[in-house]
Order: sequence, then structure tokens, then C-alpha cells
Amino acid sequence: MAAINTCLLSPNIISHSPISRSPSKSISILPPNLCSPLHYSSLTRNIPLPEVASISYPLIDTKYLESEFSGHGVTFTGVNDSCVVRMALENGSIANLMLPSGLITSYKAQMWHGGTIELLHTTVSEGRNGSPVIEGGVSLTCNCENDEGLSWTPSSWDLHEVKGDPQGSIQVELICTGSDGKIEAKYMVTLQQDLLTSEIKISNLGMASLRMVGSVLSHLTVSTPEASYAVGLQGSDFFSKPPILANFSILPPNFGKTKNQPSKKSFREIFSSWGTKNRSPEKFAREAEKELEGEETDNYKHLTDEMSKIYRSAPRNFTLIDRGRRNSVVVGRDGFKEVYLLSPGSRHESYGRYSYICVGQAALLQPIIVESQSEWKGKQSLHNPNM
Repeated sequence: MAAINTCLLSPNIISHSPISRSPSKSISILPPNLCSPLHYSSLTRNIPLPEVASISYPLIDTKYLESEFSGHGVTFTGVNDSCVVRMALENGSIANLMLPSGLITSYKAQMWHGGTIELLHTTVSEGRNGSPVIEGGVSLTCNCENDEGLSWTPSSWDLHEVKGDPQGSIQVELICTGSDGKIEAKYMVTLQQDLLTSEIKISNLGMASLRMVGSVLSHLTVSTPEASYAVGLQGSDFFSKPPILANFSILPPNFGKTKNQPSKKSFREIFSSWGTKNRSPEKFAREAEKELEGEETDNYKHLTDEMSKIYRSAPRNFTLIDRGRRNSVVVGRDGFKEVYLLSPGSRHESYGRYSYICVGQAALLQPIIVESQSEWKGKQSLHNPNM
């Protein structure tokens, strides 16, 4: 299955049937279980493809969106039951955003040699029923809960506003509101000449505090993890954790296994064996957690091996370098306190499906608290220093 790093998505790639449209300003509503809360997968689990595109979407009126929101350097293209929002600047930088999922499938940035290069890793494959399955890119996954029993995940984004112009910057603002009206989430995607940002704002309109757990996950394309390095993480505390399994995550099958070694054990398997050495479950759990915790000692970290870590004290900006493609991306955060970093390892084909590094600005080990009648903002930035 080959990775498709193009100006995703064009109708001739995944369009199988014409799209009928009805006049409605609401973009669409996805089934609640499509964007279920982010969670960790077992290291030994074979991950099936999430057939996101096989879900039956309500129809989107692309012509209405074009007439209502065009004129800012943004165009709209209907693809099956989705809509691709194309943001294009005059300097050549382009980003594609899908509705109603909010998935950013492409970010083409201008380079020092005068051309553009695709920075995001997105794959399109065929699902069991023939519908396209889209994975990778930049995606937002979060879940909000409170002590009154509320649990809510933004699952379908409506287009709320488009700002800017192709000479400077373009911002597309999406909105999703809880059914009881007590929570509102806004997702702002901004394209500048050398920068793509993804910002989430959670407004707590209820009387109880909210606990928010989530991440903005970015799949950055590389020639191979063997040629990739993370610069600037030295001294950061981390926890080695099983990979995040979200709707659009790309994860190799048998992640954590090698050809000649037994697979790494999941946490449940580790804890189930405590009794053989006369250790209490609490003591064994403490020892197991200690083995998974560490401090980054390498300021020029080679990403050639499989890894899945959450950094608690990483700098607000660090750099991912791909020596094979001769480019780099500066990854920044604001509001989030943790950084998630995953490498699928270098035992896969170069320039293929698993030639990527996944990075996420996250609240996973410790939830974000949003007090009553207040709001919280978190942002990820992908800066292109190669112009």
C-alpha cells in the first residue's frame, strides 16, 4: 500500500460516485463513535485500519460553502460525502482541510530551492466495502468530562468563519457544540507563508469544571526514520507508553516486535506476572513504571528505532530533521504541557507507508482543567524554516 503525498484530496483519487447536494448551512453530523476518546493501544496488537470513509455522512452543500465563504484564498471541492477546503497563498504554500472531520491532509511549503514540498504524511487506501480510508495528516482528538457525568467529544465540525487573504495569511475556523449547550469547541487552522497552526479553544459554559484529555497529532513525512532526528529534547523527562490509537493514526502492524525477539509485553501482561517473584502488585507496578520513565540524554536524537514516548518537560519548540529529504520542521506548542513522539522504526520501505514521524501536542498524562464559565486554548505550530 503506497503512501500518497499529493495535494490531497482530488476528486479523481477517491471519488466513486457523484455527490448530490441539498441547501443546508450545517456541514454534517458524524456518528458519535467515529471520534471516540483517544486511548492507548497495546504494543502487541495488530491494528486494523479505521474505515473512517466507510461511514455514511450526511451530504455537504459544497456550492453553498463556495458562495458563502469564498474570496479569501479558499476553495471548496466535494469528494464523496466530504468536502476539501483548499487554502492557498500566493507564495506557493497550500494546506488542505477536510470537512466534517477537521483532518488536515496536506501542507505544501515553499522551500529554499524555489519549489514546494509536502510536509504531511497522508495515506489513502480501499476499505472493505470499497470506500476510501484516509489516515495520517494532522488531526485533533479530545474528550471532556466533569463530575456530573458529562462526557463529550467533538465529532463533527461546522465551518464557522474564513478570514484573511492569499497575500498574507488565511484562517479557517470550525465549531462544534455539545448537545446540552454547556461546551463549545472551536478549531482554528491558520496558514501563513512559513507556518501552519492548529489551535483548539474549549469554552466551558456549564457550572462544573471540565477535565480535557486529548492531542493534536501530526504525521510528518520523512524519507525514512533512519534519516530523521529530533533536535532539542535533551533533559526532558519522558514516559515510554504504548502508541496512541486515534481515528486517523497510522501504526505498523506488530508495532514493538522484532524479527528475532519476542514482542514487548502490554501493561496488563506485565502486571499479571508479578506473583512469580513474590512481589506485591503495588511494588511491581512501581518498578514497572520506573523502567518506563527516563530523561532524554541525546540532544540530537536519532529516530531510527521504534519508539512511543510522552515528554513532560519538553521545550516549547524543537526541530525534526530529515537528512534524506534535506528539510526540517520546527514543531511548537502553546497551552499544552506534553509532547507525544512516535517513530515506526526503519525496518520498513523507504518513502513508503511507514516513512513518517508522528508528533503531538498533548494532555495525556495530566488532564487540562477548564473551570466553569472559562475557556482554555491550546495550539500546535509547524514552522517551515527552509525558505
